[in-house]
Amino acid sequence: MMLYRSVFKEASVEQVIERSRFIAHIRPVESREEAETFFSRIRTEHKGATHNVPAFVFGAKGEHQWASDDGEPQGTAGAPMLQLLIKEDLANVAVIVTRYFGGTKLGTGGLARAYTSSAKLAIEASGICRVMEVDVICGRLEYSHFERLKSTQDEVAFQIREVNYADRVTVTILVDPEKRKQLEDLIAELTGGSFQPLSLQQERVKIS
Repeated sequence: MMLYRSVFKEASVEQVIERSRFIAHIRPVESREEAETFFSRIRTEHKGATHNVPAFVFGAKGEHQWASDDGEPQGTAGAPMLQLLIKEDLANVAVIVTRYFGGTKLGTGGLARAYTSSAKLAIEASGICRVMEVDVICGRLEYSHFERLKSTQDEVAFQIREVNYADRVTVTILVDPEKRKQLEDLIAELTGGSFQPLSLQQERVKIS
């Protein structure tokens, strides 16, 4: 079951526009406090910068949103970045764009484009993912049954995450909770009821 879209990992990119350096930093976050800690770290790393413009969206439905222009003309920096995050349908993500002024003013439209394009590059560098809630099934089965199971992945849309080979095969499978019963029935049919379940738990995973 998909919970929301976010980004895979922390990333940073840089571009130069009219001699100003724009360095965009992005990372997934799980709370406002985590976003603020991230922003504080970037501000410390770039304390000599002209501006450090932050924005974040938090909550599975993007219900918590915040941005600041950090001294740039109102509405030309943080707000366009925030709108980009919303347009991309991203949640639990924080982005901050550092600017070192190069001596040439960009105007309100130019500033909005510069900050938005920098944030966009950071999103691309990090990579968009789907955050899914899945059931994780671990169990043992015979080698011949495992080969048959692998060939049926498209039928139920499950994912084999880990395989250990010994006298029997120990396999860890990810599946949408809504399709778990269908998968269990399939495994029972393929193995003649000889599948040995070891554990069942739920976790959140990132999938491209």
